[in-house]
Amino acid sequence: MTEENKSNRRVLTGVVVSSKNDKTIVVRVETLIQHPLYKKFIRRHKKFMAHDPANECGMGDTVRIIEHRPLSRRKRWHLVQIMEKAV
Repeated sequence: MTEENKSNRRVLTGVVVSSKNDKTIVVRVETLIQHPLYKKFIRRHKKFMAHDPANECGMGDTVRIIEHRPLSRRKRWHLVQIMEKAV
C-alpha cells in the first residue's frame, strides 16, 4: 500500500499555472458542478499552492497533488507526480 491509499488525504489533479516561486507551484484545479435547478454542468476552478521540492515542474504541466501538513501560510499541498509535461 502506498502512503496515499492508507490515509484519507484528498488527491487532486490540475494544471500548473505558475512555477516562479522557489520550491512552490500554483496548481489550477477544475471541477464540474451541476446547477441545482437547471441541471446544467458548470466549470469551477480553484488555485492551490503546492510544495515542489526539486523545482521540476513547469508551466502547463499536468500534476497530481495531495493534502499535506501546513508548510507555510498558504501552502498545504504536496506534489505527488507529474502526469504530463507541457510541450
